[in-house]
Amino acid sequence: MYIKKEDSIVSMSPNNEAKHHCKSGDTVVFQTSDCYNGSIKTEKDLFHLIDYSNINPATGPLYIDGAESGDVLRVDILKIELASQGAMSLAPGRGALKDFVEEERTKIIKIEDGYAVFNDTLKFPINPMIGVIGTAPKEGAILNGTPGEHGSNMDCNKIQEGTSLFLPVNVAGALLAMGDLHAVMGNGESATCGIEIDGEITVKVTVLKDAIMPTPFLKTKDEYITIAAGKTLDEASSQACFKMLDFLKATVPLDIHELIMLLSIAGNMEVCQVVNPLKTARMTMPIWLFDKYNVSI
Repeated sequence: MYIKKEDSIVSMSPNNEAKHHCKSGDTVVFQTSDCYNGSIKTEKDLFHLIDYSNINPATGPLYIDGAESGDVLRVDILKIELASQGAMSLAPGRGALKDFVEEERTKIIKIEDGYAVFNDTLKFPINPMIGVIGTAPKEGAILNGTPGEHGSNMDCNKIQEGTSLFLPVNVAGALLAMGDLHAVMGNGESATCGIEIDGEITVKVTVLKDAIMPTPFLKTKDEYITIAAGKTLDEASSQACFKMLDFLKATVPLDIHELIMLLSIAGNMEVCQVVNPLKTARMTMPIWLFDKYNVSI
């Protein structure tokens, strides 16, 4: 199945109409627009020209047959393909370094032979990641710019090709949508943008019954990761830590005090982004530790 970027939403809601349906276990390709929804094509296109009502479009939503409230949706990210160029756009008053941005500026960055060419001196290996990916919340409409328990604009650069993301199913069909690809983005996204870019995402979706992990949850090659959002980074990081402790309690047969010790010596608290309406943090734990107790997901 191929879903074109024209079928997109700017907020996640149980009231969004799903134009596409698939079965658990199906593979689906999402064509996506960058976070600027195509408004930034040249370095003359500045941030104030963006139609803010259409920012952060997410392709979808996709209805997965058999997904029911209380289930977990596993999204295996099989492939991410990028367009030939991306963009970064700065504006005064935006981002963690907003007091230092004196003027609007846009930079177009070419993608060549697996590298993002920043200038004649600097080029960076691309590390494609998904900024916005989520399911519908239980109620209400949440703009795609805001992360939450349903996922959405988590801007976690671990959400990349080869990883599996676990999202909550809050309404029938889950209503999965995604977009906001980045060719490269550092932890924090301190300028409010990575290298924003169009592309295509190939995923496999699987409905899980009676899953044990707290969502949103991420499995990479080497790590299990809990993700949380909050008004402050302190709040987000604490919630991510609590979620990982819950996962440990459900899977590792040690008492609470030893589990907390494990978090402190093997866990890593990391920042995803600090510039969205809610901040996002993650807590990572090595998979080998869970392997010792025959835990596998």
